[in-house]
Amino acid sequence: MKRACSLLAFAVVLTAASSQADAPRWTIQVDPLTTALGFVHVQVERALGDHASVYVGPSVRLFDPLEKSDGKYRGYGGELGVRVFPWGGAPAGAWAEARGVLASLHTDANGGASAIGGYASVLGGYTWIFSERWVLAAGLGVQYLHYRVAGLGPVQVLPAAHTTLGVAF
Repeated sequence: MKRACSLLAFAVVLTAASSQADAPRWTIQVDPLTTALGFVHVQVERALGDHASVYVGPSVRLFDPLEKSDGKYRGYGGELGVRVFPWGGAPAGAWAEARGVLASLHTDANGGASAIGGYASVLGGYTWIFSERWVLAAGLGVQYLHYRVAGLGPVQVLPAAHTTLGVAF
């Protein structure tokens, strides 16, 4: 029985290694656009077959956006996204995505306060993987933000954009 389990585990490792050599199934990406808007995201993505992927990562608001200053508050949370690749090729190619962020918001302004905030988006876009390693992605869509604490931060529907750079493996 031990030998059979060992052989099965060895076969699974070999299969995973050979499929890994065929095409990348994982990516790690950062989003420079949302960083400029005050939100720092790192996305760790895993292809779930040829037509879907899921990603998770931290979502942190550490500073005010470049275009305005509406007060000092911080947000610490997580992001979850699901991408569907209608023509296959995950994690590369054309996709449709639903994503959400849930965060704990804190401020010392206006007497100090804490709140739960977040946002949800739907987007369409494309991910390119160059030289089986370098990732570039872009997308557009719409989002609902509820990222308010002590009267600071947005509660509104806005355009959503997705821009990432990263590595695939």
